[in-house]
Formats: sequence, structure tokens, C-alpha cells
Amino acid sequence: MMVRKLMFFLVLLLTGCVGMPDGVTPVENFQLERYLGKWYEIARLDHSFERGLSRISAEYSLNNDGSVKVINRGFSDKDEKWKEAVGKAHFVKSPSQGFLKVSFFGPFYGSYIILDLDHQNYSHALVCGPDRSYLWILARSPKINDETKNALITKAASLGFKTDELIFVQHD
Repeated sequence: MMVRKLMFFLVLLLTGCVGMPDGVTPVENFQLERYLGKWYEIARLDHSFERGLSRISAEYSLNNDGSVKVINRGFSDKDEKWKEAVGKAHFVKSPSQGFLKVSFFGPFYGSYIILDLDHQNYSHALVCGPDRSYLWILARSPKINDETKNALITKAASLGFKTDELIFVQHD
């Protein structure tokens, strides 16, 4: 009995946190090949692994095994140098759904949920993690127009994200 409990705990630990906040739905008709490439972080909720960074970007490409290579970069003004994290992502359900799990630390995965996307041009996206403490506004260029930015913020607020706490990233 104790071995079963230990095995169950280990499975939970190794699968990581690939949940989804209540009321959040990943985009459908997702096309990975159009999502690949460089994205700039426009805004985010605060978290330790990007704290103090500016000029943040994420670059997505295909690995030989079919997984997605993720390279997150940001400039630390304090340390006066670039910081980079390389990870790997896999689809949680279907490749046509914007719901992936990403890992930067071995077998530990977290949710990467695309909850809004410019399906026509793949020029901007609204992304969250496994709970409402993770939120990003991404775009193909370092700046987006106010109308688009405000629409994404409004959508995030309607889903219960604390948009009044968003940090807007500097890209100078």
C-alpha cells in the first residue's frame, strides 16, 4: 500500500503542473508551423524567473524529435548581460489545439495555454500557465497598437486575471 502511494506521488511530481484555469479555453485550429519563430513579450504578470529583465523574447522552433524548442531571452540591466533559458514543449492533447506543456527543468512541465491568437496573421497572442498567476501578451514585433493591447487585456480581465498587475516590458 505504501509503495502504491509513493509511486502515485512520484507520477504526480514528474508530470508537473499541466492544468488549466477554470473558464480558460485554448484556441482551436492552431497551426504550429505559423506559431514558430520569434515573439516579443509585451506584458506579463510578475514571476521570479523574469523579474528584472527587459527586452524579453521567446523563440520557437522544431526539434528533430517533433517537440518544440523554446528559447526565452531577456536582458538583465542589473547584471548588464543577456539571460537565456532553453526548454522543450509538447502538445497536451491535439496539435490543432493551443495547449502545450513546456519544461525548462528536466521532467517538470508547466502548462502553456494560448487563449487568444490572431489566427489571420499570427501577429499577437495571449498566453497563460496552469493558473491565473501566469499571463503573457506576446507579439511578433516589440510593440503592438493600443487597440489590440487593450482588447487582449480586456479578455484576460474577463477571465479573472489581475490585469491591473501587468508589467509592460521595455524593448529599447
